[in-house]
Amino acid sequence: MPQLPSAKRIIRIWITPNDNSILLNWPQYNKSPKSCNTFRHRNRQFYHNKSIVMKKFIVLLCAILTLVSCKQESRTVTHKKNPVPARIKPKSFGYHFEKTKSFLATTSDSSKIWIVLATNRTDRANIVKMDSIIVPKDLTGDMAYYLPFPLEVSALRDVSKIIFFSYPTQSFATYEYGDLIRTGPTNMGRKTDKTPTGLFFTNWKAEKTTSTFNDEWDLKWNFNIANKLGVGFHQYELPGYPASHSCLRLQERDAKYLYDWADEWILKDPQTVKIKGTPVVVFGSYDFDAPKPWYQLVKNPKALNISESEMNKEVKPFLNQILAEQQKREKSGQ
Repeated sequence: MPQLPSAKRIIRIWITPNDNSILLNWPQYNKSPKSCNTFRHRNRQFYHNKSIVMKKFIVLLCAILTLVSCKQESRTVTHKKNPVPARIKPKSFGYHFEKTKSFLATTSDSSKIWIVLATNRTDRANIVKMDSIIVPKDLTGDMAYYLPFPLEVSALRDVSKIIFFSYPTQSFATYEYGDLIRTGPTNMGRKTDKTPTGLFFTNWKAEKTTSTFNDEWDLKWNFNIANKLGVGFHQYELPGYPASHSCLRLQERDAKYLYDWADEWILKDPQTVKIKGTPVVVFGSYDFDAPKPWYQLVKNPKALNISESEMNKEVKPFLNQILAEQQKREKSGQ
């Protein structure tokens, strides 16, 4: 039996730069039939094994791609936007002054009364104390069209939840992924006890609590946003102008909505916040020496409108922090 040359002399391995395939080359000087048959057998076996390995690799790759696709799909479902409320736009925009008693005597439709209450930044208990009020000429639209916030804010498209309070217009709004979800009136801090502005997060909440300024004041649906300062939003009377001791007063139905909609903080221990609640942005300033701003609507129905570009500008300095805190909550599954 002829002795086969050593593997080092027989096989030359080339790795092509394009596809890393392996080529086996038999030396030209060794051409015995038996040696050639042995080489062909080994070569066929090599490519057969290579084929099996490639098939396994392809199956594994498909499995990985499927897993990644499923995870991506899961994330998409998690961030799925809730339906935007259906809204009816008024046929016309305009306002006029009207005697309060006359309006209440001739209007029984509760939806129209709620719009007028919001327009005058007041509630049912306090509107009767006003001699004159401003009334929209067309009361057939949705609440969102009578208050100043825009229906969409592009800068918020990745923010799952956020609340805004506008000091100059005495109104609030909630957004989900850039879409306006709810809006209503507020009465904020008076001249001597201004509401602090900037970025806050909802902390703890209580269905009913006592004011830190006066233990005779009961605050319903209270949600704290500045723990050390004792500032929060809650139900309390709305006289139709900034009158609070720094807090953000709301009609009861709006306070109850925000109480249920916003998220509480999550504590690591009594002294450490692990995950913050829903972001709250309080912005702007109020001219306490001028007439009520909404009186301007009689001459110019768009006088108080807040544009999308203004909203983008207000949220821009806080956006990175808002998204970072949101990511923490999402990772925790809370």
